[in-house]
Amino acid sequence: MLYKYTVSTSEGERQSGTIEAATIEIAIRSLQNKNLIIISIKPAEKKSFFKGIKLFGGVKSRDVVIFSRQLSTLFEAKIAALTSFKLLASETENQTLRDIIGEVLNDVQGGISLSQAMAKHSNVFSGFYVSMVRSGEESGKLDEAFSYMADYLERSYELSSKAKNALIYPAFIISTLVIVLVLMITFVVPHLTTILTESGQEIPIYTRILIGISSLFRQFGVFLLIGLAFAIIFLWRYLKTENGKMLISRFQISIPLIGSLYKKFYISRITDNLELSLSSGISAVKALESAADVAGGSVYSKILLDSINDVKAGGSLSASLSRFKEIPPIVSQMIRIGEETGKLNFILKTLSRFYKREVDNTIETMVNLIEPAMILVLGIFAGLFILSIIVPIYNITAGV
Repeated sequence: MLYKYTVSTSEGERQSGTIEAATIEIAIRSLQNKNLIIISIKPAEKKSFFKGIKLFGGVKSRDVVIFSRQLSTLFEAKIAALTSFKLLASETENQTLRDIIGEVLNDVQGGISLSQAMAKHSNVFSGFYVSMVRSGEESGKLDEAFSYMADYLERSYELSSKAKNALIYPAFIISTLVIVLVLMITFVVPHLTTILTESGQEIPIYTRILIGISSLFRQFGVFLLIGLAFAIIFLWRYLKTENGKMLISRFQISIPLIGSLYKKFYISRITDNLELSLSSGISAVKALESAADVAGGSVYSKILLDSINDVKAGGSLSASLSRFKEIPPIVSQMIRIGEETGKLNFILKTLSRFYKREVDNTIETMVNLIEPAMILVLGIFAGLFILSIIVPIYNITAGV
């Protein structure tokens, strides 16, 4: 989320700008870490729909993954940063990303650091991305920083794609089923109602229920559509709020089977992010802030933010994480072992790989179960619908 702020420097100079962060707490903490005194901070105003819309615009995660890998390859080949950006600015297919690369190139040529130039485009380069670049600049290992980032983004993108693809098929089937049922109830059942009414035969209870639903759709269909539209708009706006994000996040991890997938996905992403941050020399507090920013689930972002306070107070990360039921005991126990043995980075990498395999296995199980489950659901609905139509028609035929 984008926040607009006004701050004062230690010299008393007032500055204004925007910052991208998962929550306002992270935004405040990021500004305070820069020794800035916050005067005011609030969510940035949304642009109007027609003003902000760009057909086929925007930068997808896949574009950033490819860009990072290309940049990493160029740096490994000992090609200068400016030359690398010039090459990518002319070769990148995505026009929006190409423009952003050009702006970054101009800023770097103007004398500011690469991390500062990228920080201006927070909608493309996350706070974690910028922190990694800044760490590479400070250590003089920018090529390694981009190599690590490319590997991390590829793992994260692969994990996200698998999770999304596993849910596309059931969503498509359910949507198609709903559309077909609405069309049948609206256009087919009314003709059946006329035939059954004129026959004078007794109508089964399940057929009367179907006729009642059909009458409701025909008489109040317009109002139902308007109500549905308002409900969708209200729900969409609510889910943009902090409470809404928290609600949908808790709902995601509570769904049978799918909830297990989400939990493993978030933990894999968090441990991977923490391992990369700590290995790059980023402090534990900043590493947790970055992990909270990219976690992807409000529940787990809040857990990490709460852990920051414990770590600042001198507590251990493992003890803090063990307080939350959303964190499996094995995770906090393994992290505790890593803290005691001084091999926390290795433990985090091991956990990340373990939960990535768990995500793969869960997705494979879901794919194997989804098809027969969908066939069963479709068969039940189709059977009930056909039964509601065939039985009354059979009774009329038998009566004749």
